[in-house]
Amino acid sequence: MRLPRTPSFRLDGKRALVTGASSGIGMACAAALAEAGAAVTLLARGAAALDEAAALIGRGATPHSLDITDLAATAAFVGVEGPFDILLNAAGKARHSPTVDTSVQDYDAVMDVNLRAAYFLSCAVAKSLIAARMPGSLINVSSQMGHVGGPDRAVYAASKHALEGMTKAMAIEWGPHAIRVNTLCPTFIRTPLGEQTLQIPERREWIMSKIKLGRVGEVEDLMGPVVFLASDASAMMTGTHLLIDGGWTAE
Repeated sequence: MRLPRTPSFRLDGKRALVTGASSGIGMACAAALAEAGAAVTLLARGAAALDEAAALIGRGATPHSLDITDLAATAAFVGVEGPFDILLNAAGKARHSPTVDTSVQDYDAVMDVNLRAAYFLSCAVAKSLIAARMPGSLINVSSQMGHVGGPDRAVYAASKHALEGMTKAMAIEWGPHAIRVNTLCPTFIRTPLGEQTLQIPERREWIMSKIKLGRVGEVEDLMGPVVFLASDASAMMTGTHLLIDGGWTAE
């Protein structure tokens, strides 16, 4: 008889690439990955905020200013700096409006970041892992809105539903290469972006009526789950989602 050993949540010796890492969910999750032992590279557009985030995280976190919607520059960066064992696509954009008032510009802006950039960055990271014959864990920050809908959120929900489908298809293709692809799906989180909605009384009332745990999420609520998805503790998970929604989708 053999006593099973709990898989490690440690990420020592792993290299992680995190987008949207200068604030909010991206910065918090980058800090969690670094705490677990990963060497973390932080990507975002604003150099000053990115440098500040890297200094706060410490542990050798490396900032690199890059616009991930520039697909050629992003692919070139991964080609030079990769392979990365872990990818966290945390960059996101939201432009909420009644559906009939959605502009083409807002639609394109949301889709360019939430879907197009995440798609091609995932491809670049997977390509480098496959070439190096290395396993990997690719994590896309989706949303509970990738599983339900909400008022004034047709474009945002569409981008996240598409991200869920993309994740499943990539998991099927890259599973034979031991590359896992999953999504992390938070509810409303208290970030600068989330506060825009929480400050509207009727929206806050709607949110609180849906979250069964009776509180809005904090970035700390995502730090443990992202380490789980990045580590061997989730070695048999791919093509699926981890809902951190306080029970929103339990109905």
